[in-house]
Amino acid sequence: MSLLPIFVKLTGRPSLLVGAGEVALQKIPSLLAAEARLRVIAPHVRPEIAALASEGRLEAIEREFADTDLDGVFLVIAATDNSAVNAAVYRAAVERNILCNSVDDPPHCDFYFGSIVTRGDLQIAISTAGESPALAQRLRSEIDEQLPGDLGPWLRDLGELRREVLAAYPAGEERKVLLHTLAHRDVCGSRECPARKLAFEQKEVSA
Repeated sequence: MSLLPIFVKLTGRPSLLVGAGEVALQKIPSLLAAEARLRVIAPHVRPEIAALASEGRLEAIEREFADTDLDGVFLVIAATDNSAVNAAVYRAAVERNILCNSVDDPPHCDFYFGSIVTRGDLQIAISTAGESPALAQRLRSEIDEQLPGDLGPWLRDLGELRREVLAAYPAGEERKVLLHTLAHRDVCGSRECPARKLAFEQKEVSA
């Protein structure tokens, strides 16, 4: 089965995590980083998850999962230590057309969590479609070792310069070539940045 590799905006969207043990705990950081409105439901909640709830970062409810917990939910993750419960969560989600991931159970997944390399807003996601998470983790480590640590700030400055170029140049081949050129150069936030001078000296010449 082919997968569509996408990056989903979860900011403010209601997301459900069924389970509050070690496996569930591993999924929480990425969901909070994506600013999902997260609710955790489990008969027993780990102290670390309860602490996040007390800080207002998520909602934690101590009870068994019920199908009605899916009402209004955008995305759900089944991460209990009971495969029957996880399968039941998946079936209920499918009936409601809600995307579901049942941890470590590929047949009961609409999507997979990739192994992620991050540098600020730069994200590189690796997926093996559930075939070998260990391989995905190995590749993540190898890529992570090769990427410069300052890519995040560089990308932020590049994005700002890109917005300036989009505002200054009309759409067309000249702008496209310039943007590709800038993506290969050192960029900084200074007005004296050589890349910025290149961009707007070119504008003056073309004018």
